[in-house]
Amino acid sequence: MEAVAQERQGESEHAKYEVDIEGRFFPWTEPHITPEQIRQLGGFAGPVTEVDEDNNQRVLPEGVAVELKPGHGFAKKHRYQRG
Repeated sequence: MEAVAQERQGESEHAKYEVDIEGRFFPWTEPHITPEQIRQLGGFAGPVTEVDEDNNQRVLPEGVAVELKPGHGFAKKHRYQRG
C-alpha cells in the first residue's frame, strides 16, 4: 500500500497536466489522453463526454486521443464526465 502511494506521488511531481474528471483532478504526464484512459482514471464504464469552458458537450469517439495543454491556469478548461 505504501509503495503505491509513493509511486503515485512521484507521478504527480513530474506531471505537466491535470485531467478534470467529474470534479476530481488527476495528474497526467503525456500530452494526449484517450477515452479509454479517462475511463480508467475516473473508474467508470461507458462513453466519455468532453465539456469545454462554454459548457458545450461532445461525446469523444473511441480510439481518438485528446490533446492536453500544460499549465492548469493557462489552458482552456475542459472536463470529462460519463456520457
